[in-house]
Amino acid sequence: MSEETKSAARRARKRAARAARRARRTGWRRLLPTWRMLLGSFFMLVLIGAGAFIFLYLTVPVPNPNTQAVAQSNIYYYSDGKTELGRTGEVNRESIPLAQIPLDTQHAVVSAEDRSFYKNKGVDVKGSLRAVLNTVTGKGTQGGSTITQQYVKNYYLTQEQTVSRKVKEIFIALKVDQTESKSEILDGYLNTSYFGRNAYGIQAAAHAYYGRDASRLTTEQGAYLAALLQAPSQYDVRNATPANRQAAIARWNYVLDGMVTEGWLTPARRAAMTFPQPIEPGPTQGVGGQAGYLIEIAKDYLLKNKIIDEATLQAGGWKITTTFDKAKQDAFVTAVKTELTDELNPRSRPGTDTDVRVAGASVDPTTGRIVAVYGGPDYATQPFNDAIRQDNAIGSTFKTFDLAAGLEGDHTTQDGRRITTQTSYDGTSRRAVVGGPGHYAPPNEDDVDYGTISLRYAMMKSVNSVYAQEAVDAGLQNVRDTAVALGIPSGVDGMDPSNNSMALGTATPSALDMAGAYATLANHGKRIAPWAVQKLERDGTSTDLPSHTSSEAISRGTADAVTSVLQDVVSARGTGYAALALDRPAAGKTGTTDSNLSAWFAGYTPQLATAVGIFREDAKTHAKLSLNGTAGLARINGGAFPTEIWTAYMKGALKGTPVADFELAPSNGNSGPPVVASSPAPNPSGSSSAGPSPSSTPSRPGGSPSQPPSPGSESPAGSPPPSSPSTDGGLIGDLGGDIPGTGSTPGGGGGTGGAGGTGDGGTGSDTGSAPGAGVGDSPGSHPITPQ
Repeated sequence: MSEETKSAARRARKRAARAARRARRTGWRRLLPTWRMLLGSFFMLVLIGAGAFIFLYLTVPVPNPNTQAVAQSNIYYYSDGKTELGRTGEVNRESIPLAQIPLDTQHAVVSAEDRSFYKNKGVDVKGSLRAVLNTVTGKGTQGGSTITQQYVKNYYLTQEQTVSRKVKEIFIALKVDQTESKSEILDGYLNTSYFGRNAYGIQAAAHAYYGRDASRLTTEQGAYLAALLQAPSQYDVRNATPANRQAAIARWNYVLDGMVTEGWLTPARRAAMTFPQPIEPGPTQGVGGQAGYLIEIAKDYLLKNKIIDEATLQAGGWKITTTFDKAKQDAFVTAVKTELTDELNPRSRPGTDTDVRVAGASVDPTTGRIVAVYGGPDYATQPFNDAIRQDNAIGSTFKTFDLAAGLEGDHTTQDGRRITTQTSYDGTSRRAVVGGPGHYAPPNEDDVDYGTISLRYAMMKSVNSVYAQEAVDAGLQNVRDTAVALGIPSGVDGMDPSNNSMALGTATPSALDMAGAYATLANHGKRIAPWAVQKLERDGTSTDLPSHTSSEAISRGTADAVTSVLQDVVSARGTGYAALALDRPAAGKTGTTDSNLSAWFAGYTPQLATAVGIFREDAKTHAKLSLNGTAGLARINGGAFPTEIWTAYMKGALKGTPVADFELAPSNGNSGPPVVASSPAPNPSGSSSAGPSPSSTPSRPGGSPSQPPSPGSESPAGSPPPSSPSTDGGLIGDLGGDIPGTGSTPGGGGGTGGAGGTGDGGTGSDTGSAPGAGVGDSPGSHPITPQ
């Protein structure tokens, strides 16, 4: 057989084999690609990908340095959009050579940001692809950047988060890695990165946080600055929330542990290291007075809502219109000065009149706008914003949330009675709470026993024994949830429902948190999260801002019932009676804490909600100091300076605003006078047994431990303590004729009736229709000075 014949036979056999294989592929299997097709497709994709890579590598140029590195100012405006509030944003940078940066600091930065830096080719392929995918899908923008890529972003590109920018970053980083040494790249990165406190570059950061040149940084300090790169503002432990402080220290530990892993630090040296506390932040240039505090709040709003990233904001060029009202802001400053500062004399009373601090915030209930803030005496001398700090217990102002929780839903007392504002409780001081987590028997102010009284009356007099029990009846977890729904941050100290004392105000929200929460009540239970920026633009282009919608925190019926009760607090018989000077409908609550460490008043009209707190703090140690003796007064409480500042501010802030009344929903069993029994009755909600009041010391920043709230210490300084209710069967003195007697003999406490005539207290059968049923404008013959 010839070779030609043999070749033809082989070809025939192959064709037959292929035909046989095709015959075996029947049905749906005939639609599947063969391995040859798959292999061909794979190589085609590889060729396309390689071609695209080569094309991009050749066509994406290394641009000139980013012009955003040039210093610009950010201009902040008051709410009118015309009146300038202040300017910030000048880039604070001093470039230094890598040789002047300690090797440990260099290693700390590499440990924090890119441990493969000395080995990689400038790009983390897997991380970059993940970052691109996240950007496309909107799942976030973090992750995937090497130090080289971050340097490229800082120096050559912008901070915008787009796919095209990310792709450019990858290819420029590849080129930069080929043309610059690792030392040059690290040098550029350390001199362009943002560390917070308006500090760009390691030299500016060293001065901002430790008051020294970068060349003198210790290993511990260098590790902290490296930790800041991930979240500069949040990780600044001097201003951080407790949670952020813990996160910052955890990041610091991560950096040092990484240095040990990489062989740059010995375990022995690592074990001996302690956290290097940075110095207090210095004032931002040009933002003294209250301006710095307002700008800080506006900046925080932009960053926390991820409207803009911090580095882009700090680069400057932005025009920011805030929600702060110039007239209201001036009114706050004036109120603090006239009502408190002018009463202090640090020279003659250095032990009590120094280090007195005021926190204040004011919110429009119907819009959520933050219209005014008092953050401290002067940002230039005290660059720490007292209005947003969360380390002072709020005391009895928390009872508002106890009541709201009890009214929201079908909660009942221990003996099954539905909780309304008129529900009666045993007001005996040191009466043990029934049904709570452990023994708790809080005393009332001056250990006064009130007998059986309604929740409305107990709020008016801030009776601890009643609201400690009512909170347990409503459920401490429900109380916590209600407070959070109204606007109290869930993460603040003292919000532990396993601790009875939470009911009396161990929580430590800021003045701004409190103003926002009380604004929800003023808005009939509809919450609008407080906000601070209404316009953001640069180069004539505006940036979209979040919308501000309301959500129902509690029902209108509950919110309005609470408002009705809080109106009694600012009556002539309530602890907040000083607010009567506002001369328009108002509601609010006083608060004072143990050892007189802080005093509060939070309240509102239909148009404005405001919270004011005062406290003392050692300027060096940040330890809490007692307010006892301040301004020469034996003790300070919520009914004194806080209420007086609140009233003076509200007068100025609402000047020219029409007087408006609260449009309250039907009472649903929550209306009526602040009922008090003529004599102690059997305990409706627990035992009358006495016992010591347990203490609570949740941790708080600033040195001193948190204290449980004072037992109703809210009487204005120098006033006599409240007397016990009358037991003669008639009206007790402080009600001024508004409650009928229940005994058989006339009461001796009738005052001048505001609606009726002169009340004599009535007899036991009096139903309130006699002239004495009017609410008295003056105390009766057995006056109780309002707390």
